[in-house]
Amino acid sequence: MGTAKTFVLLAMMTALFAGIGYLIGGTLGMTLAFGVAAAMNIFAWWNSDKVVLRMQGAQEVPAETSNPMLRAFRQDVARLAERGGLPEPKIYVIDTPQPNAFATGRDPQHAAVVATTGLLSVLTREEVAGVMAHELAHVKNRDTLTMTVTATLAGAIGMLANFAVFFGPRDSEGRSNPIAGLAIMILAPLAAGLVQMAISRSREYEADAHGAEICGNPLWLASALEKIERGARAQINPYAERSPAMAHMYISNPLNGRGPDNLFSTHPATANRVEALRRLAGEMGISAMRNPELTPRRTAGPWG
Repeated sequence: MGTAKTFVLLAMMTALFAGIGYLIGGTLGMTLAFGVAAAMNIFAWWNSDKVVLRMQGAQEVPAETSNPMLRAFRQDVARLAERGGLPEPKIYVIDTPQPNAFATGRDPQHAAVVATTGLLSVLTREEVAGVMAHELAHVKNRDTLTMTVTATLAGAIGMLANFAVFFGPRDSEGRSNPIAGLAIMILAPLAAGLVQMAISRSREYEADAHGAEICGNPLWLASALEKIERGARAQINPYAERSPAMAHMYISNPLNGRGPDNLFSTHPATANRVEALRRLAGEMGISAMRNPELTPRRTAGPWG
């Protein structure tokens, strides 16, 4: 259902772009705006992992780390990647007490998963595995590509909207209509942004479900999401605060002023996600957190 919803929303954004582009600049104007926006976003997508990791202060975890917690973290991510049929991603940590995580990379062969030190300190090993399975699901679903396409369309719509006042709709006598142009300039990017946010939320639900399949226990992620939300409200992530446009990448909104699951939220409400995961656990016949297949020992609180 999440994938179908994404396709519908992408179709809506494409139709919005085509309609506004033709209205403002005809076929040529529409094509030029799309070409420029596409070139900019494809460049950003190709280099996204390096840029994002640097801006978020991420440090790679060496393969032969002497830290027991990080060593167990690497082992679990490798095991989860194998279960998900994925190449082992690069593994990074961000030194911030706020519990959170994200994935980046243009495809599964160039993927990286990132966890904050706060996530590793607050969550149990099972809960961390649930979070990493969610991020690997994003990699497997190629959500970075999906979000690049939406960013391309949103950027093209924004460019067209900026032309609206000067080259906007004209009346029957060929005179420009500045009021209509101003309306397009304001409303078109807003509509595109709302669709983009809806696609982002849809992909989060999809990654929750697929991540639960990868790790084998939806309750791990459900429990982790509740802890992450509490921690994210209590702690500041300075890297995310400096780059708020990247907030949608995290598994939970890392910024202040988080709200419920509304039109302007890039993340679904945690309560909605937890409820969906618990329903999935019921369908899978799972009623407890324990799953010895992935983690042979239970470690509560900070582990390592």
